Amino acid sequence: MEYLIIIALGFLALCGAPIFVILGSTALYLFYAAGIDISAVIIELYRMANAPTLAAIPFFTFAGYLLAESKAPTRLVDLYKACFGWMPGGIAIVAIIVCAFFTAFTGASGVTIIALGGLVLPIMMKEQYSEKFSLGLVTCCGSVGLLFPPSLPIILYGLIASVSIDQMFLAGILPGILLIAVLSIFSILKEGRNASREPFVFSHIISTVKAAGWEIPIPMIILVGIYGGFFTATEAAVVTVVYVLFVEVVIKKDVSVTKDLPKIIKESMVLVGGILIILGVALGLTNFMVDAQIPMKLFELVREYITSKYVFLIVLNIFLLIVGCLMDIFSAIIVVVPLIAPVAKEFGVNPLHLGIIFLMNLEIGYMTPPVGLNLFISSFRFKKPIATLYRASLPFLFVMLIVLMIITYWPDLSLWLVNMFVS
Repeated sequence: MEYLIIIALGFLALCGAPIFVILGSTALYLFYAAGIDISAVIIELYRMANAPTLAAIPFFTFAGYLLAESKAPTRLVDLYKACFGWMPGGIAIVAIIVCAFFTAFTGASGVTIIALGGLVLPIMMKEQYSEKFSLGLVTCCGSVGLLFPPSLPIILYGLIASVSIDQMFLAGILPGILLIAVLSIFSILKEGRNASREPFVFSHIISTVKAAGWEIPIPMIILVGIYGGFFTATEAAVVTVVYVLFVEVVIKKDVSVTKDLPKIIKESMVLVGGILIILGVALGLTNFMVDAQIPMKLFELVREYITSKYVFLIVLNIFLLIVGCLMDIFSAIIVVVPLIAPVAKEFGVNPLHLGIIFLMNLEIGYMTPPVGLNLFISSFRFKKPIATLYRASLPFLFVMLIVLMIITYWPDLSLWLVNMFVS
């Protein structure tokens, strides 16, 4: 009977059954087989619903979708073009920064590529960047920005790993800046010196600052509000969504209350609903694994073959890269973090540092052939063969892997701001 159930669950997974069905069914069966009341799964769901930081997820998601559906992307692209367009590779830098801004709000859900791809790609082609380079950059930047607040994966990791979300926000800032800087330098060296540039016109900068003046302060409102002690991460989410709603509906009038707002609410909450369903059933499965001491058994198994922290980190990166290209980031966090966090702790890896390593790997996994999600989204968005996206994204993949190695073996890069503010 046991083998039949395992085969049935495996068959459902191969047939494309939703992951929450697989996780929920597995949790129910394991509790039943162990003679434990299956209401334990619902108890975990109820416990999750009472988590005070959980409300930040729908609010930040809604704010991100509001920004993406408004004309804010156009205003910010114009602003960054005016500020950086005169530099070698300036337009590429603009694409990286703008995509990072929106991915921080929407998560690696493909919204950035869909919303900004049609805007950024024609600009790069017009400025004499090659199609291959432009496609690779936009595909790569669809997940760049996950390390910046108020990234949904950071919030979710904090909930699952039971670490401070405020500290996770701090831990991601410097690694995120490093990633943007390295990608910018690569873009300059690769094609930026031969591409055309925008003339530097101070009056144009002033006009674009005025146009985007309401969107520019959004990240600072979040950071200053949280670390200035004015409000918590959840309260910051509420303040952000009220601010964005007021700006885009009342001031800019980009979003119609009757026509656009219901659609935005529906699309953003469908994403949130999917995350919460997976989270709810996975917590029940996690509870069983903890009770069965599976993480400790896994650690003992790993310990037989790996004794060095640095070798463990190499193996961890390889494992997470595979996970990142096979699973969406939210499912991967919920399923994998409870398994690897106790093992990493035994090897002396700081949980905040582990979180940044984890998210960086999954960020790269989104553009890793053969099944990285960004590759398929770009293929659909730009109507290009998937093999073309493979070739276009590989140089950026190697650059991001270099950054991953720096982040992995330089923990102070992730922990310096945390230690400065916490101590």
